[in-house]
Amino acid sequence: MARFHVDNRMTNAQQALTTTFKTQVQVWSATATLCRGRAVALQMGPDGAPNATDCQIVYNVQRATADGTSTVFTPNPINPADVASRMVAHNAYTAEGTYTLPIFSRSLNQRASMQWAAQDTDAMLQWAATNLVGLALLALSPTYAANVLFGMEYDDL
Repeated sequence: MARFHVDNRMTNAQQALTTTFKTQVQVWSATATLCRGRAVALQMGPDGAPNATDCQIVYNVQRATADGTSTVFTPNPINPADVASRMVAHNAYTAEGTYTLPIFSRSLNQRASMQWAAQDTDAMLQWAATNLVGLALLALSPTYAANVLFGMEYDDL
């Protein structure tokens, strides 16, 4: 089992937030290399100058069921001796995909960042070995209009 890192800076194409959810990163199983996956850690926080008025940023992780229009990138293996990930990773969305309800949600002040790590295997955010099924990392803010950095470590199973 190999572990990988993805974030929305991996193609240098971060997107400013708006008042509606914007996909930052999406990772899913692909037909050619179907396997299950599980998120073991998340990192999130603002990546731009703060707004003059204090405000919140909402971060969501939602199950993905269809892709939108985006840029493909290669997940980075934590151990460089590991094989390439069997998952497909995308960011820089210009059209949103299709998602279910959130399975992880946090609202943070624009000056705050957060790291989350699953305390055991039951707490890990898992997805099935089904084509185009995976996790999407999304964010929004009613007033913060700059970029966020949203990352995830995950395992190919």
